[in-house]
Formats: sequence, C-alpha cells, structure tokens
Amino acid sequence: MSTDFQQARIALGLRLRELRAEGGLTGRQLADRLGWPQSKVSKLETGRQTAAHDDLKAWAEGVGRPNAAPELAARLRVLESHSRSWRRQLAAGHRPVQDTLTVEYERSKVMRAWEGSMIVGMLQTPDYARHVFSAYADLHQSPRDIEDAVRARVRRQESLYQPGKRYHIVMWEAALRALVGPPAVMAAQLDRLSGVIGLNTVSLGVVPFEASLKLPPANGFWIYDERLVIVEDWHAELWLDQSDSVALYRRVWDALAGTAAYGPDAHRVITRCRRALGAV
Repeated sequence: MSTDFQQARIALGLRLRELRAEGGLTGRQLADRLGWPQSKVSKLETGRQTAAHDDLKAWAEGVGRPNAAPELAARLRVLESHSRSWRRQLAAGHRPVQDTLTVEYERSKVMRAWEGSMIVGMLQTPDYARHVFSAYADLHQSPRDIEDAVRARVRRQESLYQPGKRYHIVMWEAALRALVGPPAVMAAQLDRLSGVIGLNTVSLGVVPFEASLKLPPANGFWIYDERLVIVEDWHAELWLDQSDSVALYRRVWDALAGTAAYGPDAHRVITRCRRALGAV
C-alpha cells in the first residue's frame, strides 16, 4: 500500500472522528445508531479500513451533519485516485474496468509496459484473455461478464495500429511460459507475439531467463505519457500521478528494458517458448 494512500486514509479517519465528536456521540453510540459493529467505527476513524461511499453518507447522517457528505465523498475520491480496490472496481464486472482503461490509452501517445507474469492485455488473443478474465472473476467472485470484457480488450488493441501511437512493451520470459491457458491457446498466443514484432508502433522486448537483471522482476505496470502509472496488485490497482512516483517507475522500466532482447533476438526467445509446448 502506498504511503500517500495510507496518509489520505488516516486523514479521512481523523475527519470522521471530528464530525462524530462535534455531534456529541461516542463511537459506540454512533455504531448503535448505524447498526454497525463498534470495531468498524474504530477502524474507519484510525485509517485501518477504507470507507465506502455509502459508509460516508451514513456517517454524515448519523452524526447529524448530512451536509458534510459531499466533502467526505470528495476526500474518498482523492484517496481512490491512488488505490482502486478490485472488490469495488469489479462490482459490476470486468467490462467497466476495461472501458475505464481504454480512456487512458486513447488520451496517451507514448506508453511503456512491464509484465513478468502474463502476456500484457494489449497483446492478448481472445482465447488467452478469456482464460485471464475467468480466473480473476473466480478469484474476486465478481460478475462473469467474460465475453463483454474480451470484446472490450480486443477493441482496444486497434490502437496498436494507429499512427502517432507508440507502445514500448517489455515482458519477462516467464510471462511467455506461464500456462495461463491450455497448450493450444498458449501456442496461438505466442504466434501472436511473433506477429507483433516489426510493427512500427510497437517495440516488443523479452527479458530472457539467462539475462543478468538489474532489478528483480516484480509487479506489472504501465506508464502513460510520463503523467500516470497504473500498477496492478492482487487486491487493487495503484494509480500514481505524482511526478516522483512516475519518475521512479520510469527508472524501473529503463532498468528492465535494458536487459531485454528485441527484434530477431526476441523472436528467438518466443520460438523456444513455442517449442517447449511440444507439437500443438
């Protein structure tokens, strides 16, 4: 969890405590009024739990300050600009998440990606994407709008062919070898990667297993026009727009990209991964 995110959550908790005190309520009295466990009031006030929008509205009404609800909602939006939990994002399925990301791709000219565990979404085949979305829907117990999500992801890939766009994508060899789908799906996916090499809008690098790494492979992330970084974790996405954070991730990307194979060398790594699948 980012320091900025935690500080914002603590600041929101202090404001909630202030409003409760101004209303002349103890924590237990407010919990009873709202029908919550007292522990929830305590966690929200101390920044140990992230409030939902409905929580903040109920809090404002419970302390007799319904006019404070817009202020609290604004504070939460600032907090969520740093961390967007998958539980909330996927409440309506994967399709809305894909649509939100598409906006960032459309407004960006130069994008850089690092991925060490699976094929980046912009290069996924429909079958590969289908297995990814199914796995995450099971993990997060979210609505299974798999086909809508696949279509949204594939449509976004049209920007790979738009003049003026530039994609710098680097992946670890492990991402090419991870059997996210059955061998036939993986074979088609690797063939897709081979077909991308040579596009004048895409620079595809693969860091082979034998490369001497300047940094350990870690979380995947995208950098959009040096203005925004989106980092994916199991529980949430981090959306970072502070200049120092963006600069840090750019240094990480540069270090990893500097060890990657490109062009014919990248094609050779992809080919040996393809051969490892056997006769498919």
